[in-house]
Amino acid sequence: MTTSTPRLRSALALGLGAAMLSVACQPMSSADPGNAMDKIAFDLSTLDDDGLYGPADGKRSLDYEFCIPTGDVYAQTVSAIDPSVQFFPDSRGRIDCGAGEVLAIGNTHQANYQIILMELANLDYIDRIQPVYWE
Repeated sequence: MTTSTPRLRSALALGLGAAMLSVACQPMSSADPGNAMDKIAFDLSTLDDDGLYGPADGKRSLDYEFCIPTGDVYAQTVSAIDPSVQFFPDSRGRIDCGAGEVLAIGNTHQANYQIILMELANLDYIDRIQPVYWE
């Protein structure tokens, strides 16, 4: 057992180091849920448990848009939170993403959409999440 202890310690140290590096490389997020709700520019109470709204014979999902900074780390973080999200680097959207930002569009027709929206809104680099109005 004593001969494998240094190897075990090395493997454990490498694993912990990789985990710490992974966490350290993630963009920081806010922890204030009140502030996060202010970023969501639509009424979540209009959505049912499936993330749909409208009359019973015409329910539909709500598409929403927001901007994130350019860079793979931001896109990967957002994709890990919201599997519905798609990125549109060549469009500013109605939300008017600026230079150095990428338009992201997701939708509410997914499991845990409320939690997903809150987690997105808790990211410091997302200023606003608003409905998409398709033309």
